[in-house]
Amino acid sequence: MGDAKRSGGEKPDASAREAELSRWLAFDPEPEPIPCDPAARAMLTELGIELEPREEALLARYLGMLFFANERFNLTRIDPESAWTRHVVDCMTLLAPMASIEQLTRAIDVGSGGGLPGIPLAIARGEIRWTLLEATGKKAKFLEAVVRRLGLTNVTVLNARAEDVARTPLRESFDLTTSRAVGGLADLAMYSIPLLRIGGIMLAIKGDRAGEEIASAKQPLYELHANVVGELKGPTNTVVAIEKTRKTPAKFP
Repeated sequence: MGDAKRSGGEKPDASAREAELSRWLAFDPEPEPIPCDPAARAMLTELGIELEPREEALLARYLGMLFFANERFNLTRIDPESAWTRHVVDCMTLLAPMASIEQLTRAIDVGSGGGLPGIPLAIARGEIRWTLLEATGKKAKFLEAVVRRLGLTNVTVLNARAEDVARTPLRESFDLTTSRAVGGLADLAMYSIPLLRIGGIMLAIKGDRAGEEIASAKQPLYELHANVVGELKGPTNTVVAIEKTRKTPAKFP
């Protein structure tokens, strides 16, 4: 009887917390945007990237919301002063390999977290339909709030695990998967490759140990019917490109 009372008493508290989170994520008033700094602008120019004024404004607003929400739950360890260099420029290094992908209309950002690299890429490549895949409920709610606030009509947020999504009709339906800071390359491939169509490309943002991760992933990639087709070193990272060559065996994920 006492347990029933405690259980019943918890529901209004949970509901209240949910309502508070919704109010908090309404971003009303919207947090101050974080403007692009000269160092980041120079790096973008070096990469051959020229943002349109609308794109730059959306990115600045997104970063403002990212760091505002970071006060409530962990989305980034980077300080706001480094946001454009460490986040936006880092994500934009994927634009060059993306440009070489034929028939690129559907992309999924695996383990999107705070929306990196998915949201910056969705802003820069607005003609692509993006899915932001995030398993943690609060982070998914943040992503939904940002997408709604910025009016990103080409973006859908999916609160689910990659291995579960791979067992739905979304399996082998995407032209591109992206990821950043989502575990080792071998494990990441296990989650990402089943989501790609044959001929689709997985782009993973990695660090200085990308070569070691590629070597460790050799056997899993063979079993997944995928091959590394590029290792692109940029100013802030190393981008690993993997192509899916045949249908993923049913045993994966």
